[in-house]
Amino acid sequence: MEHITDTHIEQNQPTAVTLGNFDGLHLGHRALIKLTKQSAKEEGLKSVVFTFSPHPMLVFGKKENFALIMAPSEKKYTMEQMGIDTYIEYPFDQRFAAMSAEEFAIKLIFEKLQCRVLIVGENYHFGANRSGDYDMLQKLGETRGVKVIAVPSVLYEEERVSSSRIRKCLLEKDLEDANCMLTEPYFILGTVAEGKKLGRTIGFPTVNIIAHPLKLFPPNGVYATKTLYKGNYYYGVTNIGMNPTVNGTQKIVETYLLNFNQDVYGETLQTFFYKFLRSERKFPSVEQLRRQIELNAAQAADYFQSEEYLKKWKCAQE
Repeated sequence: MEHITDTHIEQNQPTAVTLGNFDGLHLGHRALIKLTKQSAKEEGLKSVVFTFSPHPMLVFGKKENFALIMAPSEKKYTMEQMGIDTYIEYPFDQRFAAMSAEEFAIKLIFEKLQCRVLIVGENYHFGANRSGDYDMLQKLGETRGVKVIAVPSVLYEEERVSSSRIRKCLLEKDLEDANCMLTEPYFILGTVAEGKKLGRTIGFPTVNIIAHPLKLFPPNGVYATKTLYKGNYYYGVTNIGMNPTVNGTQKIVETYLLNFNQDVYGETLQTFFYKFLRSERKFPSVEQLRRQIELNAAQAADYFQSEEYLKKWKCAQE
């Protein structure tokens, strides 16, 4: 996959393009990308996903404590898995935001990308003051031989799937609905760092993940998770929080993997979140913390053998 992160986006062959922020790569986003890949294959074009970096919301600062469902590295990783030919993270700033909708469409998308098929969501808006929309793109495309396709919103439980809706689910610990809309479980992709190694002393060695600082985390607490390492999945429990029992002061993502005993410092792990087990709390002693981890590990093991898990996993894969 070609990955472009600057303004040099010129393509040397005609393309099929889809536009958007694509945070989370949910059901709606995947519908756009699927049609883009299909159009590219049918018409002998290169498939292109065009998005922005940083996310416009981070530039405008309109939402307090805004965070990303997917960190940039996680989104790039998923785009590669989806088989995109070219993935563009176009630099976004106030100057670029002031570009007119016509200039953006004509100079960047139609001309520089040699776009022949353009696919957008039916409610997509772009350009200065969000003045551009599907109708504008269709009219501009007609004069330049570009086929413009609007994809209807995807519904989940009779409501439109959106990144904002998924963020709300995650913050409310509603992993079931969030995962169904994401099509795969919410995950954290990161590098394993050395921790305090307290877990080893109480019989529960853990791996600590360094995640992107702009990543949206579910509320602090313990979750039933599944971790991918070198092609194999391992069940486990993950704590998001401050480790209050041992006076922790920094948020960490700490996972105890069942039936796992490998040195993975410096390695990249992908941890998927399935079910909220309990809120973070401070225990009177390390021994009581050990007992609680043992209980949560048993709960996670039971969960991954349950009908609830099987049903949700099927939903997340559809």
